[in-house]
Amino acid sequence: MPTRRSTAPATPPAPSLSDPLSDSPADPTRPPAPAAAPVRPPIDLALQGGGSHGAYTWGVLDALLEDDTLALDGVSGTSAGALNAAVLATGYARGGATGARQALRRLWEDIGRSGACFGGLPAGPLPAVPEALQPWVFNPGRWPAYQWLEAWGRMFSPYQTNPGGQNLLRPLLERHVEIDALRQGPLSVFITATAVQTGHARVFTREDVSIDALLASACLPQSSQAVQIDGEPYWDGGFAGNPALWPLIYGTPALDVVLVQINPQFRAGTPRTVTEIDDRLNEITFNASLVSELRAIAFVRRLVEQERLDPTRYKALRMHRIADEAGLAPFDASSKLNTDPRLLTTLFELGRAAAARWLVEDRPQVGVRPTLDIERVFLQAPTTPPGIQSK
Repeated sequence: MPTRRSTAPATPPAPSLSDPLSDSPADPTRPPAPAAAPVRPPIDLALQGGGSHGAYTWGVLDALLEDDTLALDGVSGTSAGALNAAVLATGYARGGATGARQALRRLWEDIGRSGACFGGLPAGPLPAVPEALQPWVFNPGRWPAYQWLEAWGRMFSPYQTNPGGQNLLRPLLERHVEIDALRQGPLSVFITATAVQTGHARVFTREDVSIDALLASACLPQSSQAVQIDGEPYWDGGFAGNPALWPLIYGTPALDVVLVQINPQFRAGTPRTVTEIDDRLNEITFNASLVSELRAIAFVRRLVEQERLDPTRYKALRMHRIADEAGLAPFDASSKLNTDPRLLTTLFELGRAAAARWLVEDRPQVGVRPTLDIERVFLQAPTTPPGIQSK
């Protein structure tokens, strides 16, 4: 995948009072000019999907927006990442970083009250869960009747169980996404859905994004009817791009991309039950397109560094990643459908902690060099990530 450089008009430098070529010499009696504001390097955000695990991304975004040392340029999202992207852009358009933080909090608190939107617990006051019990409480797959109910549910498609095509995410999105504000705001937005008939990714931009496009990006075919847009059916964008990176390459001038990854690269042990096998297959499938794009990005960057490609035409992207495989490891694929507010809060706190570490360890390199070693993390022989025990 060629990573062509997007072009942006050059901004002429401001004249300097001390410039010897300036028409007017500096006035020694004039008070010194205020110090220049610190440079805020522009970055793009790439947000993965993962159902309720999108609350982890909420925590990451909350910390990045609170820090406010980075200038957001564009955001690409898929599924739950698309929801986060759209609400982020809406809030940012209305009230900057503070408005975006408030908008994301309102979204996820609403999800915690609307249990059925992902397929979770009913709303209501719930007691705190000790850490030792979290894997059992937050992973429905460990509940005695879950596999029986899942097997029964697979006998029917959403066209049989929901012939009217009701989508419980629609009213939630209509409460939290303002399409007009998103389109007029400063952030470039890219939302990926998968075209059912071709299998290709369709990327909706700020100009043509809609509530239907967001629903398409989050449409799991086992639980929701395909979303029709312009006569074409669409499924979850994770099948074709989780998230798509190429729109950020062609659609924004930023050279730094921060990937917020919630879909695990590594899952300890060998899946043995039908549910475990299907869940791991989905995790692998939903990472496959991302790995392919990262391989191409690493290849192009290497060619640019070797001066074998023109750097004025191709972008040597600086990739960064915020992830916590060890922290998310206790929560299996079934927890992605669980909207228990206690789980969402736990994931939010994990995301904030991961972003805080990234801000200390990797943020100083933004604008300088990539901090994600693509070949080591995604392309070499698998190794057990730190903090995870092999089974």
